[in-house]
Amino acid sequence: MNTTTAETAAVPAQRRVDQLLAHYGESHRNPRNEAIHCVAIPLIMLSLVGLLFSAHPWAAYIFVAASMVYYARLSAVFLVTMAVVSVAMLAVVHAMGDKVLPISVAVFVLAWIAQFVGHKIEGRKPSFFEDLQYLWVGPLFVLSLLFRKLNIRW
Repeated sequence: MNTTTAETAAVPAQRRVDQLLAHYGESHRNPRNEAIHCVAIPLIMLSLVGLLFSAHPWAAYIFVAASMVYYARLSAVFLVTMAVVSVAMLAVVHAMGDKVLPISVAVFVLAWIAQFVGHKIEGRKPSFFEDLQYLWVGPLFVLSLLFRKLNIRW
């Protein structure tokens, strides 16, 4: 079956954010793995910001700013949401005070263990083994699950 140029032009190109989420979703179809990711990914984000903050507060701020640049290239809705989430995480990290390093290390280790348990259940390796940018796509995947339930288009 041949398609005409008009038919081909009528099909919009898939946006980069949708391509990334679709690929990420391929290794996150098991409901238990999804549930684990919905808890572990935000905890990993929090602990990573905490670890960077404990090294030097500006390391955390620069990491968050660089992440926002990445998200800005994908979706305005995800950018705004991730900016709000990041500010909240920085507030939590500030509230940890002098306990930020031990709390962040413990949360980081436990959340990553949970992630790998989820992938064992799934039977597929984590997406970031293929491409490190999927470490930034993971939070968007969690948000996309929430956005779908709330009928928010990103």
